[in-house]
Amino acid sequence: MSTSTADIRLADGPLDDPREQEFLQVSKRARSGWQRSAASTGLVLVVVLVSAWVVGLLDGTRMITGLADIADLLSEMWVPDFSNLNNWWGPLWDSMTMSIAATALAVLLSVPLALLGARNTSPHPAVYWVARLILNVLRSVPELIMAIVFVAAVGFGALPGALALGIHSAGMVGKFFAEAIEHADQAPVEAARATGAGPAQVILHGILPQVLPQLADTTVYRWELNFRASVVVGVVGAGGIGFELIAALRTLQYDEVAAILLVILATVTLVDALGGALRKRFQ
Repeated sequence: MSTSTADIRLADGPLDDPREQEFLQVSKRARSGWQRSAASTGLVLVVVLVSAWVVGLLDGTRMITGLADIADLLSEMWVPDFSNLNNWWGPLWDSMTMSIAATALAVLLSVPLALLGARNTSPHPAVYWVARLILNVLRSVPELIMAIVFVAAVGFGALPGALALGIHSAGMVGKFFAEAIEHADQAPVEAARATGAGPAQVILHGILPQVLPQLADTTVYRWELNFRASVVVGVVGAGGIGFELIAALRTLQYDEVAAILLVILATVTLVDALGGALRKRFQ
């Protein structure tokens, strides 16, 4: 069994050189850090393996059978049928407008909640906790559940989808906004206060100019996510291209399903490219 130099020197007796003592302390801390990292990594691996076993990812027979069924389904989806393409432009536009309206609604709700839910802009700790609780509640309810509720409340169409996506997005967007506000540099804030600026002026001139690029980046990213989610909420009657997709699935027209999926893929790619360009513009 090998013995480290530090262990040998300890066996020889106490060390009088402060540099050697410092070296031993650093070496001990490093070994302790590696041990904690190894233990943490092992624990994470155990949790991952247990989770994979519980959901069936480690069930080889079931996975192979599922892959065979997927191959059969893909064979039924080929060749995609684009004969109804002209009938999909309207629902696709509904999905696009739904995502834009939902993102705008999310920003309108998020900005005041973020200002109240950030420690450096909230007027009182109680207000801070209430705002944070509201943000938690908004993002804890899945948009699909919200869409079902709003479909029952206002009927079918893009309106319940926009409401569901906007309110759900407000919880996540508001959290990101609040985090950005809390991490703002305090130097401009103190400078604004030194000039006698009030709380609103401090926020307007000391905080918002710093965080606006981050807020814009988060908004654009959420718009991209909302367009994808608009397909999902359309499945429950919230309009958009998702409604056409579920209709084709229910009638077992898998070749038409493949065509709709390809149209969605092309549109998502376009939205991602546009979102990337917008994020660069706001940097």
